[in-house]
Amino acid sequence: MYPRIDNPQKYNAALYLRLSKEDEKKGGGKDNNDSESIKNQRALLEGYVKDQKINVYDVYVDDGFSGTSYQRPNFERMISDIEAKRINMVITKDMSRLSRNYIDTGYYLETFFPENRVRYVSLLDEIDTGANDYTGDITPFKAILNDMYAKDISKKISSVKHDKQQKGLFIGGKAPYGYKKSPADKNTIIVDEPAAENVRYIFSLALEGKSCREIAMILNKQNIPTPAQYANINLSVKGPYSGKWSSERISFMLQNEVYIGSMVQGRMKKVSYKSKKCIKLPSEEWKIVKNTHEPLVDRETFDKVAMLIQSRNHTRSHTYDYLLKGIIFCHECGYPLGVINRTLSGNRQTLYFICRTYQRFTEFHKCTSHNARVDDVTNEVIEQIRKVCKRYITCLDLDDLTIKAKQQLQAEKKKQGKDLLALRTKLESIQRNIDSSYDDKLSGIIDNDLFQRKYKNLKNEQDLTLKKIRELENSKKDDLIIDKQKVEELVDRFLNAKEYSRELIVSLIEKVELTENKEILIHFKFREFDL
Repeated sequence: MYPRIDNPQKYNAALYLRLSKEDEKKGGGKDNNDSESIKNQRALLEGYVKDQKINVYDVYVDDGFSGTSYQRPNFERMISDIEAKRINMVITKDMSRLSRNYIDTGYYLETFFPENRVRYVSLLDEIDTGANDYTGDITPFKAILNDMYAKDISKKISSVKHDKQQKGLFIGGKAPYGYKKSPADKNTIIVDEPAAENVRYIFSLALEGKSCREIAMILNKQNIPTPAQYANINLSVKGPYSGKWSSERISFMLQNEVYIGSMVQGRMKKVSYKSKKCIKLPSEEWKIVKNTHEPLVDRETFDKVAMLIQSRNHTRSHTYDYLLKGIIFCHECGYPLGVINRTLSGNRQTLYFICRTYQRFTEFHKCTSHNARVDDVTNEVIEQIRKVCKRYITCLDLDDLTIKAKQQLQAEKKKQGKDLLALRTKLESIQRNIDSSYDDKLSGIIDNDLFQRKYKNLKNEQDLTLKKIRELENSKKDDLIIDKQKVEELVDRFLNAKEYSRELIVSLIEKVELTENKEILIHFKFREFDL
């Protein structure tokens, strides 16, 4: 028997419908006759509000979203409408449509909805928070069962995916570039000829001796669509390389065994069934099954290209060795500067810094060249460091300066370390308190009002703590030199050096930036020079 509404004219209702991918698979698809399908949820809810004569403000549908997360577009839209006082009733087929996370379900049913004067109705669970006889005693247990169900489903799905990966069946959303899902079997990939031609072209260019950067430049000049463009994927975050082939993309493709007929999966895994965050796995943990589909290149070609890439990496690492390697960046785009070798008059080999963004996408004006001789920039950096060291030695009292810097930096580092440790400990404690409070509520140790107050305070404190941790971690820098003897030793070594090692330069500075006007900006590694 569904809940009866005595005064329906008082309400503007939201009908909330949700179907996760797991529910869809369980029911056999979106158009099946399973009771959890969107179509049947809608029919059930619309029939109910028509019978009860309830005015519907809007219908909110999240199709393909997990119930363990509240990051669902239409759920968030519904919450915004509630906060704007457009809605004062929410109706779902059952409570699991609202959520499968038992703690957050309790928050919405017992805190958010009541505070916003929202009446919640779950038809199959026969829950009506506006009914006179509603106590909510059984609701937490139903929420826990929904959460346990979500966890169990997640384990089963992971097991099925793992089994499919072991068998070499494709389980991804998009097939690798050059392939497409078979219309007859979604777990099989077949050749997508237009894209496959581009893949073969890339391998042929690599066999000719072209570097990954050169191949990317050729593809960009020929306006060949990138994999994202070919698949009509609209990237939400766009950088200077968006919409363009890059050497990293080419390198990945040239080393991807999918193009020799092997299914390569399991490069990433989710940290938890409640989180969307994924972590990268080492290559030895990837699931690779050979001979699962038609190859686009033969094994001999693939191996030759791999050898060329390896040899080029080896050569590059020894050819361009210079003092500022790894610590000089483009001031405008923020990327590390590259180095090119030019032959000048008299057959002189000279290294030049160049912006990598400009080098890759010259014709697209993504940045400027920043072209400058490596020796000229290096000499200017050394001269600037020398001036700072001389000023440090001659113009300031070394003992007073070092003591002041040491005290200041020691205090800052000590405080930062303590703050981070305290915040992480606090975060763990907050989560334990949330879980413990909920258990106390279920056991009758504390009443519902006390739990709601505690949960709301703990939730706000949790969010604030996470924000502080992120801020501290982002501001955390490399260890700073604060020891008097080390400061004296480094300054003395630099001022008396006949040749400068990378070790000495790196000990003094964090990074160097080169502007498009050839201005050199040095960021020192310790603060004594700034005092």
